[in-house]
Amino acid sequence: MPMNHDASFLETLPKNVAVQFFDRVQKTPNNEAFRYPKGQSWESVTWKETGDRVTRLAAGLLALGIESEQRVGIASATRFEWILADLAIMCAGAATTTVYPSTNEEDTSYILSDSECRVVFAEDDEQLAKLTAHKSELPHVQKVVTFDGATDGDWVISLDDLAALGDEHLAANPGAIEASVQAIDPEQLATLIYTSGTTGRPKGVRLRHRSWVYEGEAIKSQGILDESDLQFLWLPMAHSFGKVLLSTQMACGFATAIDGRVEKIVDNLGVVKPTFMGAAPRIFEKAHGKIVTMQQNEGGIKEKLFNKAFAVGLEVDRRKREGQSVPFLLNLQHGLFDKLVFSKVRDRFGGRVRFFISGAAALNQEIAEWFHAAGIVILEGYGLTENSAGAFVNHPDQYKFGSVGHVFPGSEVKIAEDGEVLIKGPGVMEGYHNLPEQTAETLSDDGWLHSGDIGELDSDGFLKITDRKKDLFKTSGGKYIAPSAIEAQFKAICPYVSQFLVHGAERNYCVALIALDPDQMTEWAVHNGMEGADYTSIVNSEGVKSMVAGYVEELNKRLNKWETIKKHVILDHDLSVESGELTPSMKVKRKVVEDNNRETIESLYA
Repeated sequence: MPMNHDASFLETLPKNVAVQFFDRVQKTPNNEAFRYPKGQSWESVTWKETGDRVTRLAAGLLALGIESEQRVGIASATRFEWILADLAIMCAGAATTTVYPSTNEEDTSYILSDSECRVVFAEDDEQLAKLTAHKSELPHVQKVVTFDGATDGDWVISLDDLAALGDEHLAANPGAIEASVQAIDPEQLATLIYTSGTTGRPKGVRLRHRSWVYEGEAIKSQGILDESDLQFLWLPMAHSFGKVLLSTQMACGFATAIDGRVEKIVDNLGVVKPTFMGAAPRIFEKAHGKIVTMQQNEGGIKEKLFNKAFAVGLEVDRRKREGQSVPFLLNLQHGLFDKLVFSKVRDRFGGRVRFFISGAAALNQEIAEWFHAAGIVILEGYGLTENSAGAFVNHPDQYKFGSVGHVFPGSEVKIAEDGEVLIKGPGVMEGYHNLPEQTAETLSDDGWLHSGDIGELDSDGFLKITDRKKDLFKTSGGKYIAPSAIEAQFKAICPYVSQFLVHGAERNYCVALIALDPDQMTEWAVHNGMEGADYTSIVNSEGVKSMVAGYVEELNKRLNKWETIKKHVILDHDLSVESGELTPSMKVKRKVVEDNNRETIESLYA
């Protein structure tokens, strides 16, 4: 039966995010709160030091005339200053509007103008340039505060300048921040997150203080994390997944090491040695692919040992899951392989990870099982920006592969007649900013959020997501196809793939667009006589075409006849956030990719 987590915590929720933050500062003032890279080392700050810096910056915003619920933007990558800015905005009673650093000039200008931002925190000269170029379209923006960029002493000031304004304000009004914090109503707007969306213009999701507070306290109530944990945080803070981990940190009191540079994740894990981390599935797919191909390239006895270790690990896991006993000899082998193989895999991630949390897109079950065989637990969770990121999560003591776990305590779930997942609870948004029609389409009058995802609940209350409602398609033969299920399978089979897109709506067979991982292809080239060749030459080589065709053939053996991939093409580039083909949380913008490759797709049906 599902765990009946007590929802009595709902009666004692902190009033707002600012209260939640200062409660944490008061409870554990001298504990480490954050650490962040400075030069070649890491700098650490306590909760009290963080509280003092946030107070000064919040007072600076009040000095600039910021009033309740007015919007303040943050256009920056994930870093410690992002968190200081966000908390300062909350404590001043304003609402944070998030902008991804990769967002182009036009969309940045649209988001800041649609949300009527009064002040914007801009990371560096690159972000400042976007604002300066569209200054005439941003009449509401009175001041820009930059973390690293050049100031002009007028429109653009530094973080230290803002803190100095705060000091002056506090000298004249000593109780200003306390009064501001106590005045914030739980229903007040806390955040406007513009979903980069897989289609159309970004929509501003209005999230309240009580939603964020609820998210953190709901995770705390499940006893998953506590003050002894250490988080590594790299996720985009402009995304709700990053924001929910901040609320969780304040509720549970653990320390967070923060560095948003994606290319540094694996190096950082080795140094930081965290006990947990949240990530998008692409990070796990990439790590899996890299480890598997490294062993393939080693060849010989090492590869045989590696493959045997995982065969044993998967078999031991299967037996345990099915409640069977593990024979003595198999157990002995498992212990040996744990020392020789699995411990080395764990060491790549710092060696102390209790679990990873995967969200933002579907994680392939086989990849989750592979990591589990090595002693690394990946707990899949599920939610949308529209419900403050978290609605379901697997528990370290009770999880099922292929599921996203149980609904959060204090929230409800039901499956609509067409299979759509509906969610209700304190995390659900107030609505879309300035978009009443879209709000009415997504949010029912009685508070049920339409997720747009198709799913099913099992007898134990675990939710399984099967596809995006709008991605399901029908072939001309009348067969329904769930593309993401096929795509996820290919990622488990082929360690070189970055993205795999199935197409076939109203067609008589399915085809696929395949993007290969640049790092993996560089490595492949070294072992296949093409060292130093450029990406396009490598992926167009006969060797790669033949290898990929082999993996597609392997996939087809697992599929129903009508689902099989009859033709495929390898793209000459990997999909990226910069090209607009991926969202910043690494989800594929299916429509953009299909539009960009319309002729290629047509040629596969010619």
